[in-house]
Amino acid sequence: MSYKIKLEIFEGPLDLLLYLVKKDHLNIYDIPITQVTDQYLQYIELMRLLDLNIAGEFLVMAATLLQIKSKMLLPAEENQQPEEEVDPRAELVKRLLEYERFKEIAENLRQKEISQQEVFKRPKGEEAAAELPKEPKEVYFEASIFDLISAFSKALEDIPKEVFYEIIKDEFTVEEKVHQILHLLLVENSTRLSDLFAQAKHKLDIIVTFLAVLELIRMKEIVARQKGIFDEIEITRNKENIIPYDKRGQAQITEGPQQ
Repeated sequence: MSYKIKLEIFEGPLDLLLYLVKKDHLNIYDIPITQVTDQYLQYIELMRLLDLNIAGEFLVMAATLLQIKSKMLLPAEENQQPEEEVDPRAELVKRLLEYERFKEIAENLRQKEISQQEVFKRPKGEEAAAELPKEPKEVYFEASIFDLISAFSKALEDIPKEVFYEIIKDEFTVEEKVHQILHLLLVENSTRLSDLFAQAKHKLDIIVTFLAVLELIRMKEIVARQKGIFDEIEITRNKENIIPYDKRGQAQITEGPQQ
């Protein structure tokens, strides 16, 4: 497949690490480095499979994780005192915590800017109408690129092995799949990403479907949203405002050493 997509929605390597920590409810101060490294490398391989443009920083972080993993597997030196031992993960944990705080501050500033833009004087004729009770709207949160890749990975895992390795002639191009999804959203208000994958006939069809979804997000034609953290991803036309990924009420990273 020779279809490349460069996405603005791609977060960086630290975003991926934070996502993996939160997804599995891990203690950031005691990261199981083997587990996180294996999962991180799986995401990198999925990006390669999709022929996405992977920033060099992702590969640098992969090398860093492997280095930390190798250090933790090595036995401690016999002449080294326990209090002299330095946790190889310490610098990474520090970077993650600082990055998380930076993201929170940046998002708070962005929300304040949005609030100021929405301040305006209401015309007198609208004051009475404004007093009428409004029906509460359902709140949705923007799905991150890593939520999308997780859903894609699960779809690939659900394919029977005999179908997964079957070589099938291309039935759809990404452009054709883009038009197919847009046509579907003209008939229906929204659709679940898992339902789009379920309609796929084979591995290649799933890959093309996923690339088409990414392309539509890049074009700002659709939004991928969730009702809660790591919930089912819903695809809808880009007509409604949704809460950005950074403000979606993610579970806080477990702090402090495990008991």
